[in-house]
Amino acid sequence: MSAALIVLLVVVLLVVLLVVYGIAKYNGLVSLRNKIEGSYAQIDVQLNRRHDLIPNLVETVKGYASHEKTTLEAVIQARNQATAAQGVADKAQAENVLSGALKSLFALSEAYPDLKANQGFQQLQTELAATEDRIAYSRQYYNDIVRSYNEGIQRFPGNLVANSFHFNQREYFQADEPSRQNVQVDFGS
Repeated sequence: MSAALIVLLVVVLLVVLLVVYGIAKYNGLVSLRNKIEGSYAQIDVQLNRRHDLIPNLVETVKGYASHEKTTLEAVIQARNQATAAQGVADKAQAENVLSGALKSLFALSEAYPDLKANQGFQQLQTELAATEDRIAYSRQYYNDIVRSYNEGIQRFPGNLVANSFHFNQREYFQADEPSRQNVQVDFGS
């Protein structure tokens, strides 16, 4: 074999390896992008479940604490804003506001022992707590996939493939600082 033929074979082999790598990287990014979409849809399912439970919860509380109109209206308004939110960042922000409003609503049960003992309220509270756990798990899963995807499009040489095919970074679904804090309720001393 001549030296020119060996060089040609090495060059062809390198080109084939680069093409195979590019295809594998592209397919991997497509797979991650689809997982992001699927996991975001799962968050949306859980958020819709949460939104569906809230009117029943508010109606139950109304019967016991009808003069707590401001709290009840805040929950309904937050729910409506969360339902209308579009995009990851807006939806996350609206859900954080809703979480804060729900904390205030559940704090009411401490002031109304009859409400706290109501079986319907307890069942709704349990369902909502389970839904909140599912939302937290779905957010974590979504954010893990977004992290993997974002790292994949930022690292070299994957960023060459990502930039060539216009893969863009994705936003995390994050809770803001106020929604992580416990609500302080004072019913007067």
